[in-house]
Amino acid sequence: MGQRASHTPEAIRERLDVDAGQDYLRDVIYGAVDGAVTTFAIAAGAIGAGLSSSVVLVLGVANLLADGLSMAASNYLGTSADEERRLRILRDEEAQLDAYPDGEREVIRQIYARKGFGGEGLEHVVEVITADRERWLHTMLREEHDLPLVGRSAWRAAFATFLAFLALGTIPLLPFIGDVVSESRVPAPFALSATLTGSAFFVVGAAKGRIVAQPWLRGGLETLAIGGAAASVAFAVGIALQGLIDGA
Repeated sequence: MGQRASHTPEAIRERLDVDAGQDYLRDVIYGAVDGAVTTFAIAAGAIGAGLSSSVVLVLGVANLLADGLSMAASNYLGTSADEERRLRILRDEEAQLDAYPDGEREVIRQIYARKGFGGEGLEHVVEVITADRERWLHTMLREEHDLPLVGRSAWRAAFATFLAFLALGTIPLLPFIGDVVSESRVPAPFALSATLTGSAFFVVGAAKGRIVAQPWLRGGLETLAIGGAAASVAFAVGIALQGLIDGA
């Protein structure tokens, strides 16, 4: 019933009206995975070095703000660069359309010839597309350059990354927050942090798997393995640093 409803004329029209350029799910996944990995890695390194829960909390919060803002800024600049490139290509196509209309018409012809059109059908498609300047430009943008008609908002991409980073990056710190503010100390805060973070890794990876059409179990285990590897390295470095400090 759900599949049938998604193939009604109204549902199809609504789905086609949503431009792929406005999708910010990848920014959420990007920020969420990095937030959980880096914050837990810092906590693991600090615990490995024998530091207290309060120090772990300070380092973790500093990472949340500094690294989260850094990632958001990087994503903003990257998304802005993509949009500037899209607009430059659009301007170039407009100029080429004015200067070399026959050549640009031939581009359309060859694009659709590669899709299997031929003969009168191909010429009809070329005539229909090139009869409207906006449709012509849009077709060049999509078919020749594989670019969306509407660009992604750099501010929204950055905001999505930052919020996801904060949300998932806070999870590894929850046991240490409880250990610092609670009158009765949290038993084994690091073990609880590892359990919560591992669960977060798996959930984010599974969600990512669904988005990219990957089996959810594989996506969850893959992200769990990557996050666990990063945390293990940080923990080992922390232990090594503790040895250097004790030796000094």
